[in-house]
Amino acid sequence: MNHSYPIYTAEAECQDCFKCVRHCPVKAIKVENGHASVIPELCIACGHCVEICPARAKKVRQDIGRSRQLLTQRKIPVYASLAPSWISEFKGLPKENLIAALHKLGFAGVSETALGAQVVSSQLAESLRGIHSGVMISSACPVAVDMIRKYIPEFTSTITPVLSPALTHARMLREKFGADIAVVFIGPCIAKKNEADRHPNLINTAILFPRLIEWFKEEGIDPWQIEPQADDKFVLEDAEEGALYPIEGGMNKTIFAHGGCEHINYTCISGVQALSQALNGLRPQDVKEPVFIETLACIGGCVHGPGTSHISPGLLERLRVIGNTTMRSELPKRGELDIMETYNASAVNDTTFSLQEMKKALRRVGKTSSEDELNCGGCGYDTCNNFARALIEGKAEPNMCVSYLRKLAQKKSNAILRCVPAAVVIVERGLKLIECNQRFAELLGEDIKMMYEVKPGMAGADLRRLIPFADLFEQVLSSGNEIKRDMLRLGKQLLSVNIFNIDSKQVVGAMLFDVTSTEFRREQIAGQAREVINKNLATVQDIACRLGEHMAETEILLRSIADDYAGHRNGGNADHGK
Repeated sequence: MNHSYPIYTAEAECQDCFKCVRHCPVKAIKVENGHASVIPELCIACGHCVEICPARAKKVRQDIGRSRQLLTQRKIPVYASLAPSWISEFKGLPKENLIAALHKLGFAGVSETALGAQVVSSQLAESLRGIHSGVMISSACPVAVDMIRKYIPEFTSTITPVLSPALTHARMLREKFGADIAVVFIGPCIAKKNEADRHPNLINTAILFPRLIEWFKEEGIDPWQIEPQADDKFVLEDAEEGALYPIEGGMNKTIFAHGGCEHINYTCISGVQALSQALNGLRPQDVKEPVFIETLACIGGCVHGPGTSHISPGLLERLRVIGNTTMRSELPKRGELDIMETYNASAVNDTTFSLQEMKKALRRVGKTSSEDELNCGGCGYDTCNNFARALIEGKAEPNMCVSYLRKLAQKKSNAILRCVPAAVVIVERGLKLIECNQRFAELLGEDIKMMYEVKPGMAGADLRRLIPFADLFEQVLSSGNEIKRDMLRLGKQLLSVNIFNIDSKQVVGAMLFDVTSTEFRREQIAGQAREVINKNLATVQDIACRLGEHMAETEILLRSIADDYAGHRNGGNADHGK
């Protein structure tokens, strides 16, 4: 996790969806162990990945701590450079209230970045008078500048050699209040953090509008309820025509206001992909007419930047900017402020891979022929060849390929179904088969077995035509409660059936076991047991009978002996008496 770069990934929150790869216009994303991280040297800080991440795993370096530290040290005064799109972010808020709230945070003064835009327009209007052919591209948008430097480097020399409005404004503040002040940019642009990192002598740090709002809440400051004071005003002066810069075409209109030449072809390109489409395949020397291109990375302008709330229709946001702009009838003389800047190409290496390397990479995702290359874009890359390049470069992983995962899952499923000793069937709502294994077909007889051989899996077959107890499947699909039956009859067979949920009330599966032979053996054992029991009963009865006869004979014998003994005893006594 690289927290030093303005955009980073919170890996614990990354949900393995690869949406950022699909939306990144320059594919500056590396996927490793299922987590997508930004590659700083490839990134242009457009912020698309931050805006579209469904899990909010793409984070923006806040820089609130650094700003607080500047304010709490109290060693130097800190000034806020406020982007002109504030009028759309803080809808209906008087500027005095916002200035007062920033003063409460500790800022020594608040000034409009649009003042820098006016200086840029003035100098460009002057320099464009000498242009009679070729392309000139504005340097106002840092994302567009990095896009050209890295990915269309042949046009780097056409970037207007002046600082951006934000850097120009920071120079104005330092010229007015001293070089030792601190400047914090506040606006909708993540790429301004890159500008601050590259020009720490001009901008100390940059924060986004949402972070500023959080900062107000943490400090218990409500800009809407605050009571402005007499000194709650913009320092230097109020911006006028420069306030148009955050909307599409605003820069061109401002240049015209400063005396822009009519022989120049002025155009505006907003959106990184539109810029790429306009310039890729073109050489600067191919353009013979004088052209000035106002470039904006965000479609519609900065009012739609990644650091804005986007809670109202875009047209209304633009109208708010226009309504807050005053076009001066008379312009002051151009000052002598030095805002010259040189832009150098920083081309991203476009490595060429051999055909053998490409084929090897494609084989990793099961693509061995041109027919296998679906170019579906599910991985985030436009073509399978581009995905193969990313695999070789270590930016992608095989499991990003949707068709590969599906085929892999199908192979695993088929292998399991083949190896399971039971008959298996999977059924969806409507009792249509999704899949079954061969043992299921064999269980149903020769006709069904032949059907399976013609169409393995028998997808789409009606379960009600195959088994007599299909109503049990319907019960599970309707109720979501699983069913187990130990003995169901299918012709001459007895089955043990277990019906379970795969996707509750949508898809169910079942395992069927033929228990006919098991039941037959049970009957045999039971019959043999009954025979043994009957024999034992007969033996017991015979023994009992014989014991009864023996007891009767014994009783007769004992009675006889007793009678004889009694008679003998009585007779003997009579003789003795005589």
